[in-house]
Amino acid sequence: MFLATTNKVIRLLHISFIGDVEPEEIHEGREMLSEILEDLPTGLLLLVDLERLHFMSKECAPEIGWLMELFDRKGVAQVIRVIPDKTKDIGLQVLYLLHYKNPPPLIVCESILEAENILCGGKK
Repeated sequence: MFLATTNKVIRLLHISFIGDVEPEEIHEGREMLSEILEDLPTGLLLLVDLERLHFMSKECAPEIGWLMELFDRKGVAQVIRVIPDKTKDIGLQVLYLLHYKNPPPLIVCESILEAENILCGGKK
């Protein structure tokens, strides 16, 4: 499963991958994410949370690439990625380099608490 939530006040899009994720789930969420992005300004922060991910098949890579291109068109200002278990990374760094024409700054964290501290400007 994957979930997308927003915080318009701080211009944040938070995507969580949970449990076992298959390409069909991501593909089905394309329209939802497109609609969510319409309501957000350019220059948004993107928080990608893989903390509760159990398994993501490598076949998800094209769908993840499509999402990255969507975020690139929206003008994402920064990407914060939470990956506590590096074995669950399906090549996100390579996809990042291939699918962002203007790659935004990227920070990789080991926990959502570390990401929260970054989002709060180190005030936590």
